[in-house]
Amino acid sequence: MESIVHLRAAVALIGRFPALAGADLDVDHGEIVLLRGPNGAGKTTLLRVCAGLVSVSSGTAMVLGEDLVRNRAAVRRRVGMLGHATFLYEDLTVTENIDFWARAAGATVPDGRAALDRLGVASRLWSLPVSALSAGQRRRVSFASMLCRRPELWLLDEPHAGLDSDGRDVIDDLMREAASVGATVLFASHELDRAGGVAHRSVTISGGVTVPDAESFDSVGIADLADEVAP
Repeated sequence: MESIVHLRAAVALIGRFPALAGADLDVDHGEIVLLRGPNGAGKTTLLRVCAGLVSVSSGTAMVLGEDLVRNRAAVRRRVGMLGHATFLYEDLTVTENIDFWARAAGATVPDGRAALDRLGVASRLWSLPVSALSAGQRRRVSFASMLCRRPELWLLDEPHAGLDSDGRDVIDDLMREAASVGATVLFASHELDRAGGVAHRSVTISGGVTVPDAESFDSVGIADLADEVAP
């Protein structure tokens, strides 16, 4: 089976700066892979490349069998990207936001409600505008809007940010469930203690370049990984 993500010498420019400077990466069907590395290493850019949001100026970038160098828009309906921004409409209610994103992806209203339930968004909040929610509640709604689309590839940038312990546990469970039914998860996180409990393996990125011989969490200690992000 071909890789879900296949990058070779991939270069992506932000302005004239090479945010990716020759990244190599393979992620297989059903894997949960952690991207680790310091701030500014290129983790977010790599995720955005895989989502078809940032163009690849040279190299190879195949995602879900699509050539992103030729047509990066081809994968957008098949991936779910959760970044630092919520991509929610502040003046719309929770359900209006979920309904919009569900319809855009060909999902149903019940799919959206089920996603809100799964993320633990209390029904008393559904009729409120997003602007009235706390940061953690917005994060849960944003994740629900991605979940109801049932993406084949999950691209998560610091997925635990802004959530309490229960919310973080829900996210971990969802990543495991997604992989168990055939989806693939690629996520960036600095929370290595937690990430080590859910990821199958990790890949280091620094200076826009991936480390080719990334180790699995079975063979490397969390204390060793923490050294990479220590101030």
